[in-house]
Amino acid sequence: MTRVQPAALIAVAAFVPGVSAAQIEDLANDVIVVSDERRPTPVAESPLSIAAFDAAALDRIGADHPSEILNRAPGVLIHRGSGQEHLTSIRSPILTGGAGAGSFLFLENGVPLRAAGFANVNGLFEAHTEVAGSIEVVRGPAGALYGANAIHGVVNVLSRAVDAPSFVETSVDTIGRIKGRAFVSGDVGDQAFSLAASVLDDPGFRAESGVDQQKLSLQHRARAGRVTVSTLIVATNLNQETAGFIRGEDAFRDAALRRSNPDPEAFRDGKAVRASSRIDVDLGDGASLSVTPYGRWNDLEFSQFFLPSEALEDTGHWSLGAQSAFYKDGAASGRLDLVAGVDWEVTEGFLKQVQTRPDVGSFPQGVQYDYDVDAVQLAGFAQARLRLTPRLSARAAVRVDHTRYDYRNQTDDGVFGRFLRPPSRADRFTTASPKASLHYALGPGTAYASYARGARPPQTTDLYRLQINQTEDGADPEFIDAVEVGWRGAVGPYVRLDLAAYFMDKRNFFFRDADGFNVDDGKTRHIGGEVGLAARLPGGFRFDGSAAYARQTYRFARPVGSTANASEAIAFGDDVDSAPRWLSNARAGWSSPAERFDVEAEWARVGRYFTDASNARVYPGHDVINLRGEWAATRSLTVALTLRNVFNTFYAERADFAFGSDRFFPGEGRVATLRLRIDG
Repeated sequence: MTRVQPAALIAVAAFVPGVSAAQIEDLANDVIVVSDERRPTPVAESPLSIAAFDAAALDRIGADHPSEILNRAPGVLIHRGSGQEHLTSIRSPILTGGAGAGSFLFLENGVPLRAAGFANVNGLFEAHTEVAGSIEVVRGPAGALYGANAIHGVVNVLSRAVDAPSFVETSVDTIGRIKGRAFVSGDVGDQAFSLAASVLDDPGFRAESGVDQQKLSLQHRARAGRVTVSTLIVATNLNQETAGFIRGEDAFRDAALRRSNPDPEAFRDGKAVRASSRIDVDLGDGASLSVTPYGRWNDLEFSQFFLPSEALEDTGHWSLGAQSAFYKDGAASGRLDLVAGVDWEVTEGFLKQVQTRPDVGSFPQGVQYDYDVDAVQLAGFAQARLRLTPRLSARAAVRVDHTRYDYRNQTDDGVFGRFLRPPSRADRFTTASPKASLHYALGPGTAYASYARGARPPQTTDLYRLQINQTEDGADPEFIDAVEVGWRGAVGPYVRLDLAAYFMDKRNFFFRDADGFNVDDGKTRHIGGEVGLAARLPGGFRFDGSAAYARQTYRFARPVGSTANASEAIAFGDDVDSAPRWLSNARAGWSSPAERFDVEAEWARVGRYFTDASNARVYPGHDVINLRGEWAATRSLTVALTLRNVFNTFYAERADFAFGSDRFFPGEGRVATLRLRIDG
């Protein structure tokens, strides 16, 4: 593969004032990611769109919410909800309900945070992002190695290296939010260990919207000859008072209304424990084996403040499983690399939904759902990469997933108000996720073209939490077919560029329409382009940015039954609601020669988007400016100041139209945060 030679660029640095060799080498060398093949791989050799944020970037951001990190990636938009809630978009509209829960795969060190059929729409709050060593975002279908739930993208939260330096940090801001985190590491002979903890005490900027959150991670690594065993245990706890939507046209612009909470009794309580142990064996002669057994348990209870019923939902599951992968790399003169493996998982889960308030229209008081599900997932995958010429390589991969659900209804079968409770039964689904790509060294970078199919077996809620306009035979798997072309590489000695364009068609799209009923046969199209840029300039200056344009449209028509929502009928070719066409983020920074001072200004823009299916209601978009600065006061003490939303812009983190009303989650106003860090 042809690339810009680091030695040549480092020589350039000697003649350019204010640009260090390290900065030049950072642009010349390949970024290493693990989300492509479940092992370290140069991103320049990956025929997919992937963004990576390392520990230095995460520490500089000091995020209050994962959205502050992920929204820097091209084509990604995380709508922050109340507290630690969120909704996700990766080359997609903002997806809610079952669609939002199952269209993105959230991983921790490559292991899914939840079982495939039991995903959580707020999937990131269980990950220990606060002390992560890096976070990687794969945009587009990633099903060849990961399978179910990876149809729009993957977020992989990677633990800080077990032998990384120790530190302790605390922060406080102008609304009274207090955060703390610590990382302690040590080693004895061939073994290393670490303990990481984070706590959050957040009163919330809206009335009765406080959050308490605690997370703990334990790591251990042992090496013996050719075997390495890396173990991770994570426990999380979340207790929050949830602030609901404010309602009314432009309600987010009202200074008093945006701080109010029309649902003061809403809450979300979640607990999770996960353990995994990756065993890597070097078999010699370019071969290696990786096996990762894991277990998980979680429980989530919350009020459905977003529905007229305000029902209480209690759901959870536990799982045992294992991932495996065998790698065979061609020798120095070889042309063929192989990856193959088997993943399996068994899960027991439950869901109970109860409305305590009196009947509200078609939402009746009482137990609306109460069921258990036992699930088994078994998957096999294989991938081959062939070097056709010194510049050109081809890759082909396929994954087959088999899922079985054994569902047991614990209440009466049949119709209850608007709800349909199917009788106990078993369901089976088998899906295939192929991918093929070409990779070509072109100029100072690499070009690629790929086709991929993503598959999403139905979530358990798609099948067993039905409504009266559905049949009991349930939903079908979703499929998305995607074609992508891209180029990434260095442009001169200072700039690295990442370009991508894609076309995707999705069928069997599962979502909730304006009447609140589930739709399981939707079709959508997604066409877009993205650019990512990183520049390291003379004088210690840097510039990083991303921009994305996407047109996401309905490819079917659907009338709406109720008179109140008649204007929300879906027409073929209309924009999917909650899908901005433009997203952009830009950061300009400067570090002093001795790196004692570092400052950064960030501009985040979300373009206008429709908030209803008929494209009659519009959110105008927004621009927010953030400032960050750090001062290394001593060798061990760093003082940082962050000013979010510098101009106190009144904007909405999320806007939609439902039940005949505009609804908003207002964004926080101007907030200043003081952060102190002591390095060990």
